[in-house]
Amino acid sequence: MKIFLLGFMGAGKSYWGKQLADHWNVPYYDLDEVIVETEEMAISDIFATKGEDYFREKESMLLRELSRQENFLISCGGGTPCFQDNMDFMNDKGTTVWINPPLETMVERLTRKKHKRPLIQDLDDQDLADFVEKKLAERRPFYEQSRHIISSDNITLDTFTKNIEHA
Repeated sequence: MKIFLLGFMGAGKSYWGKQLADHWNVPYYDLDEVIVETEEMAISDIFATKGEDYFREKESMLLRELSRQENFLISCGGGTPCFQDNMDFMNDKGTTVWINPPLETMVERLTRKKHKRPLIQDLDDQDLADFVEKKLAERRPFYEQSRHIISSDNITLDTFTKNIEHA
């Protein structure tokens, strides 16, 4: 079992990643956390000191490294599918799942946790909604290449697993 969870910030990738990995008893990785651990610095600091190109190369390298395992579940960063042919790679190596709750749900979640996300921490509510809508539109062509799409924000673990296992 090789599962890649995709989606925008606030979609629920980390939440569902932990739940599903426990359910299926497979190793779980949050790709952003793996990058932070290996680089020994926050993602915002990596962007500031080494640049986005460096970050995307590191992200792609670690994605491929983790994917060598027989079983895993990886929660990818929101931009992961959009760079370095990562979307094609993930579709070739395993099962991609786009977690796509309604825009309003993501904005509401992000509003509550803005202080934890340097990219959006200084945005007011309207600017945050505009930012999410714009970035989501840019990333949608990549996300839409996923093998499975979970579009409800009221899904249960049972429904989520059946969507993937029986498709």
